[in-house]
This record gives sequence, C-alpha cells and structure tokens, in this order.
Amino acid sequence: MTDQTPHRQTEANVVLRQIGKPLERSDAEGKATGRTRYAGDYTMPSMLHGRVLRSELASARLKHLDASAARNLPGVLCVLTADELPDRLAATDIPGQTGQKRASTDRQILVREFIRHHGEPLALIAAETPAIAEKAHDLIEYEIEPLPGVYDIDSALGPDAPIVTEPDNIVGQHKIRKGNVDKGFAEADHIIENTFKTQFIEHAFLEPEVGLAWVDENGVINIRMSTQVIEHFRFIADALGVPHNKVRILGAMVGGGFGGKEDITVELYLALLAQATRRPVRLAYTREDSFLGHGKRHPFVISHKTGVTKQGKITALEVNIRADSGAYVFLSPYVLLYSAVAAPGPYRIDNVKIDSAAIATNNMYTSAFRGFGAAQACVAYEAQMDEIAKAIGIDRFELRRRNFMRTGDKTATGQTVESAIWSDECMTRALEALGEETKAEEPVKIGRGVATYQQSYGRITWLHDTAEAWVGIEIDGTVIVRSGVTDIGGGQVSALSQIAAESLGVGLEDVIIYHSDSAVTPLAGTTTATRALYMTGNAVHKASSILRGRMIDFAANELDVQPDEVDLANGQAFVVDDPSNFISLTDLAARGASEGLQRSELAMFRAPFTDPIDKETGQGPVFPDFTYGCHAVEVSVDTETGEVTVLKSVGAHDIGQAINPQAVEGQIEGGALMGQGYALSEELIYQEGKLVSPSFSEYLIPTSMDMPEIKTIILESRSGLGPFGAKGIGEPSFTPVAPAIANAVADAIGTRVFELPITPEKVVKVLSQSQTNGDLEQKLNKTPLLED
Repeated sequence: MTDQTPHRQTEANVVLRQIGKPLERSDAEGKATGRTRYAGDYTMPSMLHGRVLRSELASARLKHLDASAARNLPGVLCVLTADELPDRLAATDIPGQTGQKRASTDRQILVREFIRHHGEPLALIAAETPAIAEKAHDLIEYEIEPLPGVYDIDSALGPDAPIVTEPDNIVGQHKIRKGNVDKGFAEADHIIENTFKTQFIEHAFLEPEVGLAWVDENGVINIRMSTQVIEHFRFIADALGVPHNKVRILGAMVGGGFGGKEDITVELYLALLAQATRRPVRLAYTREDSFLGHGKRHPFVISHKTGVTKQGKITALEVNIRADSGAYVFLSPYVLLYSAVAAPGPYRIDNVKIDSAAIATNNMYTSAFRGFGAAQACVAYEAQMDEIAKAIGIDRFELRRRNFMRTGDKTATGQTVESAIWSDECMTRALEALGEETKAEEPVKIGRGVATYQQSYGRITWLHDTAEAWVGIEIDGTVIVRSGVTDIGGGQVSALSQIAAESLGVGLEDVIIYHSDSAVTPLAGTTTATRALYMTGNAVHKASSILRGRMIDFAANELDVQPDEVDLANGQAFVVDDPSNFISLTDLAARGASEGLQRSELAMFRAPFTDPIDKETGQGPVFPDFTYGCHAVEVSVDTETGEVTVLKSVGAHDIGQAINPQAVEGQIEGGALMGQGYALSEELIYQEGKLVSPSFSEYLIPTSMDMPEIKTIILESRSGLGPFGAKGIGEPSFTPVAPAIANAVADAIGTRVFELPITPEKVVKVLSQSQTNGDLEQKLNKTPLLED
C-alpha cells in the first residue's frame, strides 16, 4: 500500500501541465484488461518449438555427444550442437555500445569440450510440438567427465586452483585512492573493522525468457522477444556471421527485467534455429530453465575499516571488495566498478583506499541486477555506520548527519556532485513517517533502521552513451513518437508520451509511441543503468522542443504576434496575454503541411563524454549524476524462533522531478518488496556449483502477505540531468531497503547478522552466541583475580 499523498518539495519555475501529474499510464488499460501482448503471446503459422539441452555438472569435459536418435525422431526438424556451428563466440561485454571496442570476454555458444557451469547449453532442438522437442531432448546421449572445479572465491585464488578464466581467475580489478589513509587513521580516536557478506539471488521476474524468430523474404532474421536491449542485434549478427542489417529485434512489453534480460538470453538460440530450419521458431523457458539460463546477482564479501573521531567525524576509510563472477565474465568488471565507487556511501571522507576484485569460479555466472554492485556496497557501508555509532556511543542518525556530503562535494573518485544532495532531508522525512514505535511483549523485540545511499543514474561516462528519438505531428494535430527504448514495466514508454505531450501542448491520449524495433525506431540504447528516462527522455524532450519552437514560430505568423508571445496547451496555439486569440493545433498542423512546414524532428541526446578514470588512483568522473534518498523500516523479531516481520516500510527519495508520481510510487513499492526479499529470505544455493534451489518451492520471494504498508515520500529538487530536472529512481528505490532491514534487526536484538539473508536460523545463532559471550563475560567479571 502507498501513502496516496506523497510529500513534495520546491515549486517548479515553469508552468507544467502534463509533467508531475499522476496521469493514467499509456500502457495501463491494455495491461489491466489483458489486451497487451507480451513476447510469449505471439505465434506464427508452421511455428516450431525450441528446447535447450543443458549440462548437469558444473565442471566437466564433454567426451561424446550423439544426437542421431533425436534427429531421427518424427517431428524433429533440427538438432544443433557445437559441431554444426561456426567457430564463433557469443559476446558478453556491456551491451548497446556504439562504436567502442568491446572487451574480449566472449563465451562459447554451445559446449565444444569444456563445461564451465551447471546448466551450460550442450544442444538446441527445434520440433513441431513442445512434446516432441522434450522427447528429443531426452533422446540425446552424451558422456561428460567430471573435472576438478572451484566453487568459492578464496579457493579460486589458491596456488593450485583450477583456472576458470585465464590467467589467474581474476576477471576484474579496480582501485580508488583519495587523500592519505595512513594519516587519516592516525587522526582517528577509534578504528572499527567489520566484514559483510551478500548472497546469490535470482531476478524472479514474472515472465521467463521467451521469443519467436523467423527469416523473412529479404533474408532478415526477425526476433520478437522479451529483452531490455534491442541493440543485441549487432552481437547476434556477429555470432551468426551475417551483416548487422540482416538481424532485426522487435521488443515486446517486458514482464520484468531487473537486469536479467540485459544480457543475451534466448535470442541467439532462436536466430540459430530459425536460420537452420527456415521456419518460425518459438523458444520459451520454463521457470527451471530461467533459473539456469541467465546471470545472477553477485555475492560479495566486503570488509570495512573506518577511522572516526570521538565527535563522529570519519577520518579514513579502507574497503576491500571481492565478488564471485561465476564461470564467465559478462558484466562483472562493471558491477565491480559501481561497487567500488559506491563503497563510501553518501558520506564526505577525505582519505579513502578501496581495492576490489571479481573472481571466476564454476558457479553460475553473475551479471546485471537492479542496483548493479552499488546495492551490495550499501549493505556494507550502512551496516558499518550503525556499528560505528554503537562502538563510539553516538546516535546513529546524528553520525550520518555529521558526515553527509553536500552539493559541491567530491566523491571518492574526485567527481564533483553538482546536483542536490538531500540525504539529511530524506532521512528526516522517512524517520518521521515511521510514527510511534509499535509495542510488543517478550519474546518479541521491536527495532528500527535506516539506510541512506548514493546511486548513479546513466551509464559510465567513458562509454560515450547516446540516445535518439523521432517526434512528429500528424495533420490532425496528433503526435507520434518513435523510440528504440524497451519498456520493462516501469512506464518507460508512457513517460516519453508525457514528455512529448507537455512540450507540444496536447493530452496524453493524443500521443502514440512506436518503440523497441531495431530496424524501424531510432536506437535509444539500453533500458538499464537507470538511464531510460535520463537518456531517452532527454532525446524526446530535445526533439519535441525543437518541433515546439518550429510550430510556435509558424503560429506566431498566423496570429500576427511575436513567437515569445505564443504558448501551446490544450491542443491550441494561443497568445499568452490574450487566450481568445488562438488557432487549434489541428488547423495549425494542416496549414503548416500545406506550406511545407517540417512537422517532425529526429534528435540525439549525448551523455557527458569523458576519458576513463586513472587505473592506479581511480580518480576522474565516472557517472553523469547521482540520486540520493533513504529507506526506513520497523521490524519485530521473535527471539525464540528468529522470525523477522517487517511492520513499517518508508521510502524517501529526491527524484529531481517526478514525470508521473504514480509511476515513481510504483518503483519505490517494487523496490521495497524486492529489497525485503534480498534482506530476509532469497538465496540461490549452489553445492559444488550445482543449483539446489531451482524453483520457487525452494527460492522464497516475499508475497503480498509478507509486505507491510509501504509509504512513499517523493522529494523534488529539480536539480537532475534528466528532462525537467528529473533524476533516476528505478535502481535507487531498491538499494537502501535490505541494509535498512538489517539495521532494524540489529537494533531489535542488540547484535548483528553480518551475512544476508537474515534467516531465522541466523538470528537464533547470533542470539545464542551473544548469550554465550555475555555469560562468559559475566563469569569472568565475577571470578576473583589470583594473587602472584
């Protein structure tokens, strides 16, 4: 549930008629009535059904594979193994790059000899029916020889460890050096050291990976699918050995992504099967396939050593970060960078030393996930803040206030933050919204916790990110927007409609968007990194603003006034000081068309372009900007059973400018639910690299019955780099939730669980250890000292 009267702050210095209004999203009715077609809803005549054969072991050699029985099965059109494929690899580097040289981290498409993780694909099948495809799957005979594997990051760095990734299993490293940490620690009155651990988790989107591919009359391989990145068409074309213009990706509305559909999933397999059979092929993962078929959230081990004065001023910070990248590199170096940059949190620290490494194992590969490394960093730095406060005897909220960054301060990499930093305001509002503390009786304890954060939006600036959009006005005054953006459920497409409607003076119902078609819509980049509104929104705003100026100039001539006297609103161009002097947008567009007025505009928005940061010091700009906020929770803990219940949950975020407050509330609510699962119950368990929690029977996500009322507090500094001063909220809404819950549990029971998830077993264990330690301390205090 949501507080329906979100708190707002500051007034806009321009009149906004569509922006900032809780309008019904353009995709709402179709989704509510079931008319929206997702990728799995598309079919074609003569369609085949795909199936993937996967390895049951995590580290092995494929000695023999015989698909003859499967190929001879009536109704089987195709079985592909590595022997039938050209000797090419599949790209795993960061997607959607335009012209940049990508990292040499590609993976095998199908296993040729060595199996590196549980579930790695061995063969692809296309058959007339799903049942025949399943039978063919079972008929493929193969022999695999188990090989020694490595399943934890400590073992992976050992001198005799099997090598998963050459030369030493280290797939990424980043360092940040600021000031003089030795001097900072010398100035400290207290030094607090702790280590925190996070777990593998699953994206658990509603819609598993699914797609449909066919070869058209021009030889173009078309792929209709659920993806966050239509620009994978380049990577797929490279893997197939065809020109880029021979692969087309048509995105559908996505039933949840969270980073799990950022990498290539089913699209390459679909393309291979369609190319081989020349028939349409549908491939839909089961939930179990999905658990094995895409990257997971990185487990992290993060150690903090913090120097602090008696007054609570942080003088030095040393952080060591280690992440499990699994069997392939994918986006691990970038996730690692995000975590390193985020490691100091939203705090002003003059002396910083950060070392980080991503390490290969034979576990499932890890990659993009909402929060992208910054979420794991927040778990550590916000727990450390509470532990510091406890150690030096200062109020934990006051400790934060004494160290918060302010606008104009520099991050650990030396990047000046020019937008608003409202961490203090967000924390204050969130704490106020918790209200009076809930009463409880033994054995139940009540605790409260907060977590503040600094989260980037927009991609790494040396990737030189761009987005294009086309906006046009039809002769009847209606508006069309074309954008390659993919909508992953956050209202990305609807936000573009609202931006165009604001600029061109029409209603949301007058705007239609054609989106996510790599061959037809202008390429907008990825729906990742909390960049869609920032990048694509700015591209639409830019195109709309140019078109607005053109229409106003033409209207001024028609109304016999100066352009600065004209405004567009309510489907009219009118004189501001004399609204009765107007012309309808319909008439204006028609007259403009008759006189050859250009009524469309293609625009490109460019993010800041920078050089990479210094490899030895980590100094330099990394991201366009940052979002700041706070999440606060109240929990109850049954000290006998260890059960944790979240009673209250409040998200307070400065999002710059809400394009649609209802969409922002939805993001905050969704982030709260996902963060609660991360904190308390969700964990993918691997034994010798094999997933032993492969379904929702074992992998426990929160349900509506587990969730409290969620209050959303929207602050608007209008200082962001997005359209109308917006900042990003997709990932930031998730990042502080788990650490806030962890801090609340520690507040309730007086001791900390240092490893997520905080299960009842772990709570009981730390309480037992705390009791044992307390009894021992009491015993020692009562024991008389022996005389010499």
